[in-house]
Amino acid sequence: MPLDLTPAPGGRRSSFRVALRMARRDIRRHRGRSFLIVLLIMLPVAGMTGAATLYQSSQRTPGEIVRYELGNAQARFSALASVNAESIQDPLNDVVVASSTGNVDPDFIATPPEELLPEGYDVLPMRQLQLTTTVGEALVSLNGVQVDALNPAFTGKFTLLDGRAPESSQEVLVSRGLLERFHLQLGEEFTTSAGIFVPVGTLRDADASDNNSFLYVQPGQVAPAVLGRERELPQSVSYYLVGPEPVSWQQVRAANRQGVAVLSRSVVLDPPPLDQRVVSGAQPRYESTEALTLYASFGLLGALALLEVGLLAGAAFAVGAKRQVRELALLAASGAETPTVRAVVTAAGLWLGAIAVMAGAGLGLGAAAVVVLWVRSTGSARLAGLHPDILLTSVAMLMGLAACILAAVAPAGQVARQAVLGALKSGRAPAGNGKRTSITGAVLLVAAVGLLAAGWLLGQSAKDPDRQAEQLPLVATLLIGGAVLAVAALVLLTGWLIVRLTSRTQWLSLPLRMAARDSARNRGRTVPAVAAVLAAATLASAGLVLSATQQTWMRDNHSWSALENQTFLPLSLDQPLSADGSTQPPVEVDPAELSAAVERAIGTVAWTQVITAPAYPRNCGDGPLPSPETPARTATSNCLQYSLARPEGNECAMTPQRRIKDPADWRCQGALAQWSGSHRAVVVGGADEIRAVLGREAGPEALAVLDAGGMVVTNPVFVRDGTTVLLGQDVRTWNESASDPSLTHDTVSSSALPAVVVEPAEAVPYYGVISPETAERLDLRAEPAELLVQLDRQPSAAEADAAAAAVAAVYKQPGAGFWAEPGVSQDNQWMFWLIVAASAVITLSAAGITTGLALADARNDHMTLAGVGASPRLRKGLAAAQALLTSGLGAALGTIAGAVPAVLIVASTDMRTAVEIPWLHLLALVLAVPLTGSALAWICTRAVLPMSRRGLVG
Repeated sequence: MPLDLTPAPGGRRSSFRVALRMARRDIRRHRGRSFLIVLLIMLPVAGMTGAATLYQSSQRTPGEIVRYELGNAQARFSALASVNAESIQDPLNDVVVASSTGNVDPDFIATPPEELLPEGYDVLPMRQLQLTTTVGEALVSLNGVQVDALNPAFTGKFTLLDGRAPESSQEVLVSRGLLERFHLQLGEEFTTSAGIFVPVGTLRDADASDNNSFLYVQPGQVAPAVLGRERELPQSVSYYLVGPEPVSWQQVRAANRQGVAVLSRSVVLDPPPLDQRVVSGAQPRYESTEALTLYASFGLLGALALLEVGLLAGAAFAVGAKRQVRELALLAASGAETPTVRAVVTAAGLWLGAIAVMAGAGLGLGAAAVVVLWVRSTGSARLAGLHPDILLTSVAMLMGLAACILAAVAPAGQVARQAVLGALKSGRAPAGNGKRTSITGAVLLVAAVGLLAAGWLLGQSAKDPDRQAEQLPLVATLLIGGAVLAVAALVLLTGWLIVRLTSRTQWLSLPLRMAARDSARNRGRTVPAVAAVLAAATLASAGLVLSATQQTWMRDNHSWSALENQTFLPLSLDQPLSADGSTQPPVEVDPAELSAAVERAIGTVAWTQVITAPAYPRNCGDGPLPSPETPARTATSNCLQYSLARPEGNECAMTPQRRIKDPADWRCQGALAQWSGSHRAVVVGGADEIRAVLGREAGPEALAVLDAGGMVVTNPVFVRDGTTVLLGQDVRTWNESASDPSLTHDTVSSSALPAVVVEPAEAVPYYGVISPETAERLDLRAEPAELLVQLDRQPSAAEADAAAAAVAAVYKQPGAGFWAEPGVSQDNQWMFWLIVAASAVITLSAAGITTGLALADARNDHMTLAGVGASPRLRKGLAAAQALLTSGLGAALGTIAGAVPAVLIVASTDMRTAVEIPWLHLLALVLAVPLTGSALAWICTRAVLPMSRRGLVG
């Protein structure tokens, strides 16, 4: 009877089931290694799932928008910040103008919201109040809200937390933050500028944090005379409509044309199409590539993180596969086919990957849910609700599972191809020919360089920043792909590099020589360890470059109001209109009294300086001139504001979408290079004022120009041929200049002055300094304007409150605050160092994990050394040298592989002028990782080895 060699039906499925059972048994037998692999996959999946969930939770859904902002009302009518009738609000955010022509219409007068309220609705007004209360002898500002907060129409927006509803004209509701700020208890009397009230309950506004200080009063509970100017400001009041009929998008558009914003329940839940949200002739919106840069950076880091996970898991699978050599060889000798042997190791990846991604997704979602619930329980409005991101979570799970399976494929193929007889004899896989691997690595390296070069050239091909922004997603994809291929290529070339680097080691010490020869002989052990550290160092170096560049870009683009830790306190305060509508003279403040009050309040005042400036605009409402003959400055009013003209050709070149064409252009840098100055942009004084406001010493040339009737200018863009032009502009007019967008008002005076440039320490918003004699000659009517206060450090919240109270006591007016220029955000610096720490932990963890895996794989070699009489010192030195070699090579290659793509990505965005390579941190990474790995290997190598049976040697 002939032998039938046809495969049995279902044989492949049966062999796969056998592989699954064997893999499951091996996982149970080696719980430690299996748990390590699960952790390696689970933690990144959990991190990505948690981050995606928290990001989505910070974005309000349409249902949450209407619940938190409207409650049960149909719509909210309020004032819209528009300058013409051709403006359209954002359908989901009524405070944002989504589309506008941008043309200032001087004849446009917004209609008060109450005049546009449709009929058939119950109207619930909500008015914002500026109140004060006394703390000691000082007046402190306080936010008040006049609203019927417990009306059923506001269910979902306002929630009574503690206490009860007010029952008398003296009882009010407050926020928890107010009780904590003023150390009050429910039932205690609280004196404010609106009267004496008794808080009887705490109220939560779903649209604000509980930490804010709010006093909620009922309509009619505050006398009209107390409301003051808020009654005249349409921005201070909103009207909520309660009724069955929805407010349509057509009604919203009609209200926008008259300067009124409407947040409509029906529109939020069913937004109009995009073509209905744009007006004809609308200006293109400036869309910064900062967000795209952020996404590209996260994409690069995410890809490198998954690659690191795969390589770390691959190292663990490689060790596990080697320890299975005899078992798998016996399986092959008993008749199992090569695919079955390969499937046993691959099935372990499937088992462990499935467990890891499910546990990771569950852990990420659970952690995000805990964070959301905790944040919401504290009364913070940062997170709207728990919003799992199903798409990104699924992608993270699939990528994690794929990484685990792919990590098991390489060792599985190596074991399956080994000689059965050789495995049975020694239990060690014979060293394969690495020529094919090296050639593959070289090809991949060429492809990686090609992708990186293509991405770089594509990013640099378009000189127009608008075009560069459009190409950025493709550029980022090419660069990320090139970075991943580069890491893969370096991993494949690691064996070739090890052989070349260890071929001439005669001059090294004995442990280093032995480690070099062992690394070249056992490349199956060395390559996974180097690859894992390489991937971790790649991730860390890319993160360091991206975060350092982000920090530099934020520092270069920080909007300075003054030098760091400086604050300005006005010496003249406008008074509210009198009962008959006439203006009242301003109140002048004694600078010595103000300075003494601040110094008594906080002890960090370094010095104070009275700043003199041209007369500020006062009693001058915006709008068209009553007649051409009306002067811009009278005895009771001043409508002049001073600035410097920008000579022709010194304009900062912009694209149609208002992007800077060349951020490195000197015409786009420095003080007021891109923005117009305020009323305090010209200072009158001399050397002391220059030192105070600019942070620079006035040289002899600058003082000579001042004495000669000239001006010390902060930016060379305002100077040509040693001359600058001082303009007086009428703030009642609007005039957009095509050549100089900073000129928004009509020019009524022009004076050419000799000029010298003294660039300030930071890009502070000053045009420059003129002498008192020049100010008098030009009839600028200079007067003491502000008190400049320099602090030794940034004030704490308590110190700022104390200073604000002291200032308010001197001003005898509510609402006086105290805010010092903080400089570049310290939070960003802490974020940078957090990234540095995280990068170090990730890389050191990879070095530690691979060191442990390598030691486990080399245990038999150490037993052999001990058997031939090697001292514990030599064995510990050998382990340390092996870790030093593998970690050092991996850290060096990884630093290069991570830094280069990160630099290329940043160089293709608006941040290209802020590329920052943190050489010191990268050097620390290259040195600290191998030294730490070596120290761990020395410590973890046992001086006395346990008894063990060596494999047979045939």
